[in-house]
Amino acid sequence: MRQLILAAGLLAALGCATQPSELSVKEVSVATTTASGQPIRLPGGDVRIVLSTYVIPAGAKLPVHKHLHTRLAYVQEGTIAVTNVDTNQTARYGPGDLVVESVDQWHFGVNTGDVPVRLLVLDEVPIDVKSNVVKRD
Repeated sequence: MRQLILAAGLLAALGCATQPSELSVKEVSVATTTASGQPIRLPGGDVRIVLSTYVIPAGAKLPVHKHLHTRLAYVQEGTIAVTNVDTNQTARYGPGDLVVESVDQWHFGVNTGDVPVRLLVLDEVPIDVKSNVVKRD
C-alpha cells in the first residue's frame, strides 16, 4: 500500500511538472566544431549547431515568425498546428513527427491539445545570425 501511495504521489508531482504556464525554451547544446575540432561549415561559411527544447503550454499560440535557415523540430509530446501565413496552409503534428520548418516564410504554431507540446529543435545557422525573426506589426 505504501508503494502505491508513493507511486501516486510521484505521478501527481510529474503531472504538475508537465503543466507549464508559459513557453519554455532551453538550449541543450551548441556546436561550432566537429568532434575533431574542424569548423562546421556550409557553402556560405562557418555555422553553429543549436539543439534546444521547447515546451509550449496547452492552448498557447506562438507569435508569427520565420526562420532564415533550416530548422528541424521533433515532436516528443502533444499536438501542434502550424499555419503558414504566406501559403494559408495548416499542418498538424503529433508525437513522433518531424517538422521541417518553412524557410523565409511567415508562420505560427498553436498548441491544439490539452497537454504541453514538447519539441526537440535543431538549428543550423551562421555564427552571428538569430535562428528566427518575429514579425512586428
